[in-house]
Amino acid sequence: MPKPIYLDCNGTTPLDPEVMAVMRPFMDEEFGNPSSSHWYGIAPKKAVEKAREQVASLLNCKSGEIIFTSGGTESNNHAIISVARMMKHKGSHIITSAIEHPAVIEVCKFLETEGFETTCLPVDESGRVRLTSVGQAIRPGTILITIMHANNETGVIQPIAEIGELAAANGILFHTDAAQSVGKISTDVHALNVSMMTVAGHKLYAPKGVGALYVKHPLKLEPFCHGAGQEDGRRAGTENVIGIAALGKACEIAGRDLGKNMAHMKRLRERLHEGIMHQVDDVRLNGHKDFRLPNTLYLSFHGLEANRILEEIGLEVAASAGAACHSDTVKISHVLSAMNVPEDWAKGTVRFSVGKMTTEAEIDRAIKVVTDAVKKLRKR
Repeated sequence: MPKPIYLDCNGTTPLDPEVMAVMRPFMDEEFGNPSSSHWYGIAPKKAVEKAREQVASLLNCKSGEIIFTSGGTESNNHAIISVARMMKHKGSHIITSAIEHPAVIEVCKFLETEGFETTCLPVDESGRVRLTSVGQAIRPGTILITIMHANNETGVIQPIAEIGELAAANGILFHTDAAQSVGKISTDVHALNVSMMTVAGHKLYAPKGVGALYVKHPLKLEPFCHGAGQEDGRRAGTENVIGIAALGKACEIAGRDLGKNMAHMKRLRERLHEGIMHQVDDVRLNGHKDFRLPNTLYLSFHGLEANRILEEIGLEVAASAGAACHSDTVKISHVLSAMNVPEDWAKGTVRFSVGKMTTEAEIDRAIKVVTDAVKKLRKR
Protein backbone atom coordinates (compact mmCIF):
# COMPACT_ATOMS: atom_id res chain seq x y z
CA MET A 1 0.00 0.00 0.00
CA PRO A 2 1.49 3.40 -0.95
CA LYS A 3 2.28 5.93 1.75
CA PRO A 4 -0.21 8.78 2.30
CA ILE A 5 0.31 12.02 0.41
CA TYR A 6 2.30 14.26 2.74
CA LEU A 7 0.64 17.66 3.27
CA ASP A 8 2.10 18.55 6.67
CA CYS A 9 5.28 20.41 5.76
CA ASN A 10 4.67 22.99 8.49
CA GLY A 11 5.01 20.10 10.93
CA THR A 12 8.29 18.91 9.47
CA THR A 13 9.85 18.46 6.06
CA PRO A 14 11.54 15.49 4.39
CA LEU A 15 15.28 15.68 3.89
CA ASP A 16 16.42 17.20 0.63
CA PRO A 17 18.62 14.73 -1.33
CA GLU A 18 21.32 17.40 -1.69
CA VAL A 19 21.27 17.85 2.07
CA MET A 20 21.63 14.11 2.66
CA ALA A 21 24.63 14.03 0.34
CA VAL A 22 26.38 16.70 2.42
CA MET A 23 25.71 14.77 5.64
CA ARG A 24 27.17 11.43 4.55
CA PRO A 25 30.92 12.19 4.83
CA PHE A 26 30.47 13.23 8.47
CA MET A 27 28.83 9.92 9.28
CA ASP A 28 31.76 8.06 7.72
CA GLU A 29 35.35 9.18 7.21
CA GLU A 30 35.07 12.77 8.54
CA PHE A 31 34.02 11.78 12.06
CA GLY A 32 36.46 14.04 13.91
CA ASN A 33 35.72 16.59 16.61
CA PRO A 34 35.86 20.13 15.14
CA SER A 35 37.62 21.29 18.32
CA SER A 36 40.47 18.82 17.80
CA SER A 37 43.81 20.33 16.79
CA HIS A 38 44.88 17.28 14.76
CA TRP A 39 44.11 16.28 11.17
CA TYR A 40 40.73 14.68 11.94
CA GLY A 41 39.36 17.98 13.22
CA ILE A 42 40.12 19.99 10.08
CA ALA A 43 37.26 18.94 7.78
CA PRO A 44 34.58 19.07 10.51
CA LYS A 45 35.77 22.54 11.59
CA LYS A 46 35.67 23.78 8.00
CA ALA A 47 32.17 22.29 7.55
CA VAL A 48 30.84 24.16 10.59
CA GLU A 49 32.26 27.47 9.42
CA LYS A 50 31.04 26.94 5.86
CA ALA A 51 27.56 26.23 7.19
CA ARG A 52 27.71 29.38 9.28
CA GLU A 53 28.42 31.36 6.13
CA GLN A 54 25.60 29.60 4.26
CA VAL A 55 23.04 30.40 6.97
CA ALA A 56 24.29 33.97 7.19
CA SER A 57 23.99 34.38 3.43
CA LEU A 58 20.32 33.35 3.48
CA LEU A 59 19.56 35.77 6.32
CA ASN A 60 21.79 38.53 4.88
CA CYS A 61 23.94 38.89 7.99
CA LYS A 62 27.54 38.29 9.06
CA SER A 63 28.63 34.73 9.80
CA GLY A 64 29.73 35.77 13.30
CA GLU A 65 26.12 36.70 14.07
CA ILE A 66 24.99 33.05 13.75
CA ILE A 67 24.86 30.69 16.72
CA PHE A 68 24.10 27.02 16.02
CA THR A 69 21.53 25.41 18.31
CA SER A 70 19.56 22.19 18.66
CA GLY A 71 16.50 23.72 16.95
CA GLY A 72 13.81 26.35 17.11
CA THR A 73 12.81 25.75 20.73
CA GLU A 74 16.35 26.21 21.99
CA SER A 75 16.86 29.31 19.85
CA ASN A 76 13.69 30.89 21.25
CA ASN A 77 14.64 29.99 24.82
CA HIS A 78 18.16 31.33 24.39
CA ALA A 79 17.06 34.63 22.89
CA ILE A 80 14.19 35.42 25.24
CA ILE A 81 15.60 34.20 28.55
CA SER A 82 19.06 35.62 27.94
CA VAL A 83 17.78 39.07 26.98
CA ALA A 84 15.33 39.15 29.90
CA ARG A 85 17.98 38.38 32.48
CA MET A 86 20.58 40.64 30.89
CA MET A 87 18.19 43.60 30.66
CA LYS A 88 16.43 43.22 34.01
CA HIS A 89 18.26 46.26 35.36
CA LYS A 90 16.40 48.32 32.72
CA GLY A 91 12.95 46.77 33.11
CA SER A 92 10.96 43.57 33.30
CA HIS A 93 8.29 43.98 30.63
CA ILE A 94 8.07 41.70 27.57
CA ILE A 95 5.64 42.04 24.66
CA THR A 96 4.51 39.00 22.69
CA SER A 97 1.36 37.84 20.89
CA ALA A 98 -1.51 35.47 21.56
CA ILE A 99 -0.64 33.28 18.54
CA GLU A 100 2.98 32.44 19.33
CA HIS A 101 4.31 28.89 19.31
CA PRO A 102 4.49 27.25 22.77
CA ALA A 103 8.28 27.63 22.50
CA VAL A 104 7.69 31.35 23.03
CA ILE A 105 4.51 31.41 25.11
CA GLU A 106 5.80 28.91 27.67
CA VAL A 107 9.14 30.73 27.93
CA CYS A 108 7.32 33.96 28.75
CA LYS A 109 5.22 32.14 31.36
CA PHE A 110 8.41 30.75 32.89
CA LEU A 111 9.94 34.22 33.09
CA GLU A 112 6.87 35.45 34.93
CA THR A 113 7.94 33.16 37.79
CA GLU A 114 11.13 35.23 37.95
CA GLY A 115 9.25 38.50 38.22
CA PHE A 116 8.90 39.46 34.58
CA GLU A 117 5.62 40.72 33.16
CA THR A 118 4.23 39.76 29.76
CA THR A 119 1.77 41.64 27.59
CA CYS A 120 0.18 39.18 25.18
CA LEU A 121 -1.17 41.14 22.21
CA PRO A 122 -4.41 40.13 20.49
CA VAL A 123 -4.69 39.58 16.75
CA ASP A 124 -7.42 40.64 14.35
CA GLU A 125 -9.76 38.18 12.65
CA SER A 126 -7.21 37.59 9.91
CA GLY A 127 -4.62 36.53 12.49
CA ARG A 128 -2.39 39.61 12.30
CA VAL A 129 -1.01 41.69 15.13
CA ARG A 130 -1.95 45.35 14.76
CA LEU A 131 1.00 47.74 14.81
CA THR A 132 -1.04 50.18 16.92
CA SER A 133 -1.42 47.46 19.58
CA VAL A 134 2.34 47.07 19.77
CA GLY A 135 2.82 50.82 20.13
CA GLN A 136 0.20 51.04 22.86
CA ALA A 137 1.81 48.20 24.81
CA ILE A 138 5.27 49.77 24.92
CA ARG A 139 6.18 51.42 28.23
CA PRO A 140 9.37 52.63 29.94
CA GLY A 141 10.16 49.17 31.37
CA THR A 142 9.73 47.26 28.08
CA ILE A 143 12.95 45.37 27.33
CA LEU A 144 11.94 42.89 24.63
CA ILE A 145 9.37 42.34 21.89
CA THR A 146 9.04 38.80 20.52
CA ILE A 147 6.59 38.29 17.65
CA MET A 148 6.70 35.37 15.21
CA HIS A 149 7.37 36.04 11.53
CA ALA A 150 4.76 33.60 10.22
CA ASN A 151 2.27 31.52 12.16
CA ASN A 152 2.67 27.76 12.04
CA GLU A 153 -1.10 27.09 11.85
CA THR A 154 -2.47 29.82 9.61
CA GLY A 155 0.71 30.73 7.75
CA VAL A 156 -0.19 34.40 8.37
CA ILE A 157 2.79 36.73 8.04
CA GLN A 158 3.13 39.42 10.69
CA PRO A 159 4.21 43.05 10.01
CA ILE A 160 7.69 42.33 11.32
CA ALA A 161 9.57 45.13 9.54
CA GLU A 162 7.16 47.74 10.88
CA ILE A 163 7.29 46.29 14.40
CA GLY A 164 11.07 46.27 14.15
CA GLU A 165 11.12 49.96 13.26
CA LEU A 166 8.91 50.70 16.25
CA ALA A 167 11.11 48.64 18.56
CA ALA A 168 14.28 50.36 17.33
CA ALA A 169 12.74 53.81 17.72
CA ASN A 170 12.05 52.97 21.36
CA GLY A 171 15.40 51.30 22.04
CA ILE A 172 13.84 47.86 22.54
CA LEU A 173 15.37 44.57 21.42
CA PHE A 174 13.22 42.63 18.94
CA HIS A 175 13.19 38.86 18.43
CA THR A 176 11.22 36.98 15.80
CA ASP A 177 10.58 33.25 15.63
CA ALA A 178 11.08 32.61 11.91
CA ALA A 179 10.98 28.81 12.12
CA GLN A 180 8.07 28.65 9.66
CA SER A 181 9.19 31.37 7.27
CA VAL A 182 12.87 30.62 6.61
CA GLY A 183 13.10 28.97 3.20
CA LYS A 184 9.52 29.85 2.24
CA ILE A 185 9.72 33.64 1.98
CA SER A 186 12.46 36.25 2.27
CA THR A 187 14.01 36.44 5.75
CA ASP A 188 16.49 39.29 5.33
CA VAL A 189 17.23 40.35 8.90
CA HIS A 190 18.06 43.92 7.88
CA ALA A 191 14.88 44.39 5.86
CA LEU A 192 12.90 42.97 8.80
CA ASN A 193 14.66 45.18 11.39
CA VAL A 194 15.17 42.38 13.90
CA SER A 195 17.75 42.01 16.67
CA MET A 196 17.40 38.21 16.83
CA MET A 197 15.88 35.56 14.58
CA THR A 198 15.14 31.88 15.19
CA VAL A 199 15.79 29.22 12.52
CA ALA A 200 14.69 25.56 12.73
CA GLY A 201 16.40 23.08 10.41
CA HIS A 202 13.62 20.52 10.08
CA LYS A 203 11.24 23.13 8.65
CA LEU A 204 13.46 23.68 5.60
CA TYR A 205 14.50 20.17 4.55
CA ALA A 206 17.36 19.70 7.01
CA PRO A 207 17.23 17.13 9.84
CA LYS A 208 15.59 17.50 13.21
CA GLY A 209 17.80 18.52 16.11
CA VAL A 210 19.60 21.45 14.50
CA GLY A 211 18.78 25.14 14.27
CA ALA A 212 20.32 28.56 14.48
CA LEU A 213 19.89 31.89 16.19
CA TYR A 214 20.82 35.19 14.55
CA VAL A 215 22.05 37.75 17.07
CA LYS A 216 22.75 41.22 15.71
CA HIS A 217 26.21 42.60 16.44
CA PRO A 218 27.20 43.99 18.93
CA LEU A 219 24.48 42.35 21.07
CA LYS A 220 26.05 39.50 23.05
CA LEU A 221 23.74 37.09 24.81
CA GLU A 222 24.55 35.19 27.96
CA PRO A 223 25.75 31.65 27.15
CA PHE A 224 22.93 29.15 26.72
CA CYS A 225 25.00 26.52 28.50
CA HIS A 226 28.47 26.55 30.00
CA GLY A 227 31.37 24.29 29.13
CA ALA A 228 34.36 24.22 26.81
CA GLY A 229 33.46 27.44 24.98
CA GLN A 230 32.26 26.30 21.56
CA GLU A 231 30.36 28.79 19.38
CA ASP A 232 32.69 31.56 20.55
CA GLY A 233 31.66 30.85 24.13
CA ARG A 234 27.98 31.41 23.37
CA ARG A 235 26.86 27.76 23.40
CA ALA A 236 29.12 25.11 24.86
CA GLY A 237 29.03 21.50 23.70
CA THR A 238 30.64 19.55 20.88
CA GLU A 239 29.08 20.74 17.65
CA ASN A 240 26.51 18.61 15.81
CA VAL A 241 28.61 18.63 12.65
CA ILE A 242 26.27 16.39 10.67
CA GLY A 243 23.25 18.56 11.44
CA ILE A 244 25.09 21.85 11.06
CA ALA A 245 26.49 20.92 7.64
CA ALA A 246 23.00 19.85 6.63
CA LEU A 247 21.44 23.11 7.83
CA GLY A 248 24.03 25.10 5.92
CA LYS A 249 23.31 23.24 2.69
CA ALA A 250 19.55 23.55 3.23
CA CYS A 251 19.93 27.31 3.62
CA GLU A 252 22.06 27.51 0.50
CA ILE A 253 19.41 25.62 -1.46
CA ALA A 254 16.64 27.75 0.03
CA GLY A 255 18.33 30.93 -1.13
CA ARG A 256 19.12 29.52 -4.56
CA ASP A 257 15.60 28.25 -5.24
CA LEU A 258 13.46 30.65 -3.20
CA GLY A 259 11.56 32.27 -6.07
CA LYS A 260 10.94 28.98 -7.85
CA ASN A 261 9.79 27.21 -4.70
CA MET A 262 7.50 30.06 -3.63
CA ALA A 263 5.75 30.02 -7.00
CA HIS A 264 5.46 26.21 -7.00
CA MET A 265 4.03 25.99 -3.50
CA LYS A 266 1.58 28.84 -4.01
CA ARG A 267 0.30 27.30 -7.24
CA LEU A 268 -0.29 23.94 -5.56
CA ARG A 269 -1.86 25.53 -2.49
CA GLU A 270 -4.31 27.44 -4.67
CA ARG A 271 -5.04 24.32 -6.73
CA LEU A 272 -5.88 22.44 -3.53
CA HIS A 273 -8.02 25.27 -2.20
CA GLU A 274 -9.97 25.76 -5.40
CA GLY A 275 -10.46 22.03 -5.85
CA ILE A 276 -11.92 21.60 -2.36
CA MET A 277 -14.11 24.69 -2.63
CA HIS A 278 -15.48 23.51 -5.96
CA GLN A 279 -16.50 20.12 -4.56
CA VAL A 280 -17.94 20.93 -1.12
CA ASP A 281 -19.87 23.76 0.54
CA ASP A 282 -19.47 25.44 3.91
CA VAL A 283 -15.69 25.70 3.82
CA ARG A 284 -13.92 28.66 5.41
CA LEU A 285 -10.35 29.93 4.95
CA ASN A 286 -8.75 30.94 8.24
CA GLY A 287 -6.10 33.63 8.12
CA HIS A 288 -5.27 36.52 5.85
CA LYS A 289 -5.86 35.84 2.18
CA ASP A 290 -2.72 37.69 1.05
CA PHE A 291 -0.32 38.00 3.98
CA ARG A 292 0.45 34.32 4.44
CA LEU A 293 3.03 31.72 3.55
CA PRO A 294 2.77 30.40 -0.02
CA ASN A 295 2.41 26.80 1.16
CA THR A 296 -0.22 26.98 3.92
CA LEU A 297 -3.96 26.31 3.63
CA TYR A 298 -5.92 26.41 6.90
CA LEU A 299 -9.53 25.39 6.25
CA SER A 300 -12.57 24.92 8.47
CA PHE A 301 -15.30 22.48 7.40
CA HIS A 302 -18.50 23.63 9.06
CA GLY A 303 -20.27 21.19 11.32
CA LEU A 304 -17.53 18.54 11.25
CA GLU A 305 -14.79 17.53 13.67
CA ALA A 306 -11.20 17.78 12.46
CA ASN A 307 -10.08 14.52 14.01
CA ARG A 308 -12.92 12.67 12.25
CA ILE A 309 -11.77 14.14 8.94
CA LEU A 310 -8.17 13.14 9.60
CA GLU A 311 -9.23 9.63 10.54
CA GLU A 312 -11.22 9.33 7.32
CA ILE A 313 -8.37 10.52 5.09
CA GLY A 314 -5.46 9.21 7.17
CA LEU A 315 -4.50 6.25 4.98
CA GLU A 316 -4.26 8.51 1.93
CA VAL A 317 -3.48 12.07 3.07
CA ALA A 318 -1.38 13.29 6.00
CA ALA A 319 -2.46 16.68 7.38
CA SER A 320 -2.98 18.20 10.85
CA ALA A 321 -5.91 19.38 12.96
CA GLY A 322 -6.66 22.79 14.44
CA ALA A 323 -8.98 21.32 17.05
CA ALA A 324 -9.23 18.08 18.98
CA CYS A 325 -12.65 16.69 19.90
CA HIS A 326 -13.01 14.20 22.74
CA SER A 327 -16.41 12.98 23.99
CA ASP A 328 -18.42 16.14 24.65
CA THR A 329 -15.43 18.49 24.77
CA VAL A 330 -13.65 20.38 22.02
CA LYS A 331 -10.14 21.75 22.45
CA ILE A 332 -9.70 24.60 19.99
CA SER A 333 -6.16 25.71 19.17
CA HIS A 334 -5.05 28.92 20.88
CA VAL A 335 -4.54 30.46 17.44
CA LEU A 336 -8.14 29.89 16.33
CA SER A 337 -9.35 31.15 19.71
CA ALA A 338 -7.26 34.30 19.38
CA MET A 339 -8.82 34.90 15.96
CA ASN A 340 -12.32 34.47 17.44
CA VAL A 341 -13.26 31.72 14.99
CA PRO A 342 -16.72 30.42 16.04
CA GLU A 343 -16.61 26.96 17.61
CA ASP A 344 -18.90 25.37 15.02
CA TRP A 345 -16.30 26.33 12.42
CA ALA A 346 -13.15 25.99 14.53
CA LYS A 347 -13.73 22.39 15.55
CA GLY A 348 -13.59 21.31 11.90
CA THR A 349 -10.28 22.98 11.08
CA VAL A 350 -7.58 21.18 9.14
CA ARG A 351 -4.17 22.50 8.09
CA PHE A 352 -2.74 21.45 4.75
CA SER A 353 0.84 22.56 4.15
CA VAL A 354 2.48 21.69 0.85
CA GLY A 355 6.20 21.53 0.20
CA LYS A 356 8.67 22.05 -2.60
CA MET A 357 8.54 18.31 -3.34
CA THR A 358 4.74 18.13 -3.54
CA THR A 359 3.39 17.31 -7.03
CA GLU A 360 0.27 18.29 -8.96
CA ALA A 361 -0.78 14.65 -9.12
CA GLU A 362 -0.63 14.45 -5.32
CA ILE A 363 -2.74 17.59 -4.99
CA ASP A 364 -5.35 16.29 -7.40
CA ARG A 365 -5.52 13.01 -5.50
CA ALA A 366 -5.75 14.86 -2.19
CA ILE A 367 -8.68 16.96 -3.46
CA LYS A 368 -10.65 13.81 -4.22
CA VAL A 369 -9.77 12.11 -0.93
CA VAL A 370 -10.64 15.14 1.19
CA THR A 371 -13.85 16.04 -0.58
CA ASP A 372 -15.05 12.44 -0.60
CA ALA A 373 -14.38 12.26 3.14
CA VAL A 374 -16.25 15.48 3.87
CA LYS A 375 -19.26 14.37 1.82
CA LYS A 376 -19.29 11.01 3.54
CA LEU A 377 -19.06 12.48 7.04
CA ARG A 378 -21.83 14.99 6.36
CA LYS A 379 -24.18 12.18 5.34
CA ARG A 380 -23.81 10.46 8.70
